[in-house]
Amino acid sequence: MSFLGRRGPSPAGAPAMSRRLMSFSSSSSSSSSTSSQRCLLRSSLLRSSLLRSSHPTRHHVISPRIPSRASPRRHFTQHLHRPVQVYRSTSADPYINLSIEHHLLQRSHPGSTILFLYTNRPCIVIGRNQNPWLEVNLRALADGLPPAPAHASSGRACHGPISLVRRRSGGGAVFHDHGNANWSIICPPAIFTRDLHADMVARALRERLGVPTARVNERHDIVIDAVADADADATNKTFKVSGSAYKLTRTRALHHGTCLLSSPNLARVGRLLRSPAEGFIKARGVESVRSPIRNVGADGDAFAEAVLAEFRAMYGRDRPGDAEEVVVTEEQALANHDVVAGVRELASAEWIFGQTPLFTFSTEPTDEDPRPRPAVGHALPPGFRAHLVARHGEIQSVDIRGLSGAEADATALAAALVRQRLHHISDWRRALDEAGRGPVDPGVGEFLNEMLGIRSSADASSASVAQMVEHIISDTPLGRFLAEAKQHDG
Repeated sequence: MSFLGRRGPSPAGAPAMSRRLMSFSSSSSSSSSTSSQRCLLRSSLLRSSLLRSSHPTRHHVISPRIPSRASPRRHFTQHLHRPVQVYRSTSADPYINLSIEHHLLQRSHPGSTILFLYTNRPCIVIGRNQNPWLEVNLRALADGLPPAPAHASSGRACHGPISLVRRRSGGGAVFHDHGNANWSIICPPAIFTRDLHADMVARALRERLGVPTARVNERHDIVIDAVADADADATNKTFKVSGSAYKLTRTRALHHGTCLLSSPNLARVGRLLRSPAEGFIKARGVESVRSPIRNVGADGDAFAEAVLAEFRAMYGRDRPGDAEEVVVTEEQALANHDVVAGVRELASAEWIFGQTPLFTFSTEPTDEDPRPRPAVGHALPPGFRAHLVARHGEIQSVDIRGLSGAEADATALAAALVRQRLHHISDWRRALDEAGRGPVDPGVGEFLNEMLGIRSSADASSASVAQMVEHIISDTPLGRFLAEAKQHDG
């Protein structure tokens, strides 16, 4: 997946694309009356949450006109048996869009080929096998992005907290916003290759949007050649504009990717994607590969139409009716039981943090990780060292030495901390005091708070990273919908 960078020049002569939109759905004849009532209730709750939202409506980069006949009482997936399908989401919620995608992956006919297009509100999306403590500056999520430079275009620059999402596919961490388009292809495994549909998107950029150097590189990323903004010799350099991730099952293949179009946040996301604990963590799983990146400079709707045209050229020539576009609204999505179940899973702390592969946090070099450690920048007691192993967010072993003021020895301290969930610890100062049965040097607790994503509070009201992420979600229309649906279901 891609990392965000500076705005690029807009290509000249981007073709104007006409759009054919089709919004439909129908009630499943096999649904019970109870299920139908719950679907209607969820739709009503969502409308109520949207009306009460204190946030102004954002303009989406991909923002199709929705025909008035669209109804949340109907299902949007009545044509999952068709050989060729196209869907476009009007939701900007990453948990909803990834859950729509997962529903299409699981429920579509195994011989069908599907294009799904969407954009997300500002969020960080990590891969299925990644470590959020390594990939993300967790303490910075609640702050959002730093203010844009005075000379920068304010456009739709991001303000406010940033959601954290763990997707179901592999790959690296990526920052999404309204200037970053997302495309997904679901197809039979027999036709899947890592380059097939990346080439399709590169052709759309090259032949329909006036980006002549767009191509797929050896890492299966889409790159372009351009002059770096600060390059005095005006020589072309290669920039990544689109990255991909994959999920393969026995009967289906998913290839989804991003494309940097016109994000105003490119120069400001580095702080979010650099963990202060990076020099102390040795992780299994996948680490992100950083690349120089750049905006293409294309309009979101023009990009969507260009990709759709290439998709139809590949799959829809013989069956043009099947390749008509289906608009999926947020209400329609949340009237679907599978989508709601997927949202609940993706938005849970146990999925976001509890799926983290085994990793080690160590303040000293080890045989497994002999790297020199960074300077800690805290007033730590002489001889302090910490070695912690966690798997699926649960502390497996811990060895903390050199604590001043603790009455318990290292063995008793470890016994009190092992089996605790790392993402549920709300303050390491308090956790160490309780485990050590006495006051522990507060500098140690503050150091661990900073490394492991906890925002320290002087009044002992610190929140765990799980509570922080759940709070960010709760302050969105989706969060209010989930809270009300839980009350009614319970």
